[in-house]
Amino acid sequence: MSQVSNRPGQLCGGTGHVKHANAEVQKICDEVKPQVEKKAGKNFDVFKATAFSSQSVAGTNYYIKVQVGESDYMHIRVFRSLPSEGYKLSLHDIQTPKTLQDPIEFF
Repeated sequence: MSQVSNRPGQLCGGTGHVKHANAEVQKICDEVKPQVEKKAGKNFDVFKATAFSSQSVAGTNYYIKVQVGESDYMHIRVFRSLPSEGYKLSLHDIQTPKTLQDPIEFF
């Protein structure tokens, strides 16, 4: 996956480098999965975060590549509020269909 980087660094308001998904990002996906299924109009047996990028705003935007089938992917944008607001998660948008090779970009 050429778009994935392990380099640190992110500007406030800018998106960070694309990284391999970790347990925290999978937990975010698990929590918003019902919202994604509702927006997509279907249920997913597979819902595995594979890569992500984040953007610091008044909270954090997560741009996540999610595997939703054997070779099917989607991109989701999830907002996590600040600690003072309880770290609430909300799904902002989805992009589908996507492939493993499609870069994660701002949307």
